[in-house]
Amino acid sequence: MGKTLYDKIWDDHQIAVNADDSSLLYIDRHLVHEVTSPQAFEGLKIDQRKIWNKDSIYAVSDHNVPTSARKHGIEDKISKLQVDTLVQNCKENNITYFDLNDVNQGIVHVIGPELGITQPGMTLVCGDSHTSTHGALAALAFGIGTSDVEHVLATQCINVKKAKNMKINIKNNLRTYVTPKDVILYVIKKIGTSGGTAHTIEFTGECINDMSIEGRMTICNMSIEAGAKSGIVAFDDKTFNYVIDRKHAPAKKHIDSATKYWETLKSDQNASFDTIHDFDADLIVPQVSWGTSPEMTVDVTGNIPDPSKIQDLKKRDSIARALKYMGLEPNQSIGSITLDKIFIGSCTNSRIEDLRDAASILEGRKVATSIKQAMVVPGSGHVKIQAEKEGLDKIFIDSGFEWREPGCSMCLGMNDDSLSPYERCASTSNRNFEGRQGDRGRTHLVSPAMAAMAAVKGHFCDITDL
Repeated sequence: MGKTLYDKIWDDHQIAVNADDSSLLYIDRHLVHEVTSPQAFEGLKIDQRKIWNKDSIYAVSDHNVPTSARKHGIEDKISKLQVDTLVQNCKENNITYFDLNDVNQGIVHVIGPELGITQPGMTLVCGDSHTSTHGALAALAFGIGTSDVEHVLATQCINVKKAKNMKINIKNNLRTYVTPKDVILYVIKKIGTSGGTAHTIEFTGECINDMSIEGRMTICNMSIEAGAKSGIVAFDDKTFNYVIDRKHAPAKKHIDSATKYWETLKSDQNASFDTIHDFDADLIVPQVSWGTSPEMTVDVTGNIPDPSKIQDLKKRDSIARALKYMGLEPNQSIGSITLDKIFIGSCTNSRIEDLRDAASILEGRKVATSIKQAMVVPGSGHVKIQAEKEGLDKIFIDSGFEWREPGCSMCLGMNDDSLSPYERCASTSNRNFEGRQGDRGRTHLVSPAMAAMAAVKGHFCDITDL
């Protein structure tokens, strides 16, 4: 029996199998941010333990950082304490830290791939669930808790149970203006937020092969919203071309041996998967989430479901509660939903490709007067500089958007960027839970292109009509 891509990377890093069927797994890269690391470093101090491999660790502040008026520092005391604590811990332990004024600073799941910290065949962890993003580069990446952050710092290993193998195969190619964000929202709508539970998802098929690495990152990023701990895509020429010239890519003398290994990073023809789902990209249209879970998503041309028509009582109650929270009516058309704010950013959709998509819609257009605020937050310093070189910032500003500094921003509202109670936002982020973007804020997940058009119209519309 052949091996899946997940099996191969797992087997290459498995040190031992424990009595409870968990495994001790070696970790190649450890990304650290300010929210989940303070207790881990403190635990090491209390136990007087040293960090095992400082060269494997890269740290950045992203969740709490301001995306405007950054020169004035961080005003919120708790946010400032978390960032200052990370800075101090990195200094004390001689760990690479990208300062707020460093061009390499940005969202941890954006800078990892763009700096070449993430490489094919590696195991990579971070105290953040969306670490799954890095699987787009044929790496095994997953989020860990604070206690595991401490364990990896101290040992370079983690105890974890192996997941099952799932394959999501998507045939055919996407229509114009239909994006990877629409694909993953469509998949989650179909299999549910628990559909990938206890699995690692390998994304395959013509649609995935045709995607850019940035697009694959969007897909893998939200595999966690499908219930999986990791998403992964096989190595190919696109992976090679993306990785090869990055800052932390292998030295030239190691490229041949690295490439030889990388080329094995694909599932064998006779590999066995525990679960397989097949989808047709030609059937996917722009998606909009309407509720308080990513699976509560419909086509932009569709209507919000009517709980009275749902037989399952638990699901009926869930839909009714979501409608109440979101201030929407059963059977209401998606196109009738008016918006207060627009957010383009997050570790899902803040890369240069995402900004190009949004700017292409906004060029020559203006944000509707009904929109209170529209902001674009680049995923990193490098993305920001590239966008400015291409004049994208000018397009955004001329249309009425705010052009911000890199950070997680309104994705989770741990900083100055958040929704006020009952404000409704078209967001390119990954989660629409109650209060995710601010107390009683109402979030609709969409692609960058859809968010841009919603900003112009003041409501959702079918962008494929352009």
